Amino acid sequence: MMNFRQRMGWVGVAFYLLASAAAFYYVFEINETYNKLALEHIQQHPKEPQEGTTWTHSLKVRLLSLPFWLWTLIFLIPYLQMFLFLYSCTRADPKTVGYCIIPICLAVLCNRHQTFVKASNQISRLQLIDT
Repeated sequence: MMNFRQRMGWVGVAFYLLASAAAFYYVFEINETYNKLALEHIQQHPKEPQEGTTWTHSLKVRLLSLPFWLWTLIFLIPYLQMFLFLYSCTRADPKTVGYCIIPICLAVLCNRHQTFVKASNQISRLQLIDT
């Protein structure tokens, strides 16, 4: 039997995937606009900045010049983190919720490593007495 938290976790996962599909459809639907802006950026590459350019235009030009893999990383890491958090809410054990998130995972791994080092140091300090 699933409890309420698990059911809400699955509902959250379903809505998240549905919203993701809608967002991907929207992004690929406006792909023509992005291509047009990118082509304008390539065709009118000024050697020196014009006096009439605003900070928003210069920011847009710099953001459009970023490579595709960087845009993918910028959007993919938070997307996967949110998905993994919602997925971890579907587990039966409430203590494991959130372990998929990178900062929490790193904190748990570092804490385990520190306790292992402390335990191994204490064991190495003990001397065996041969009788």
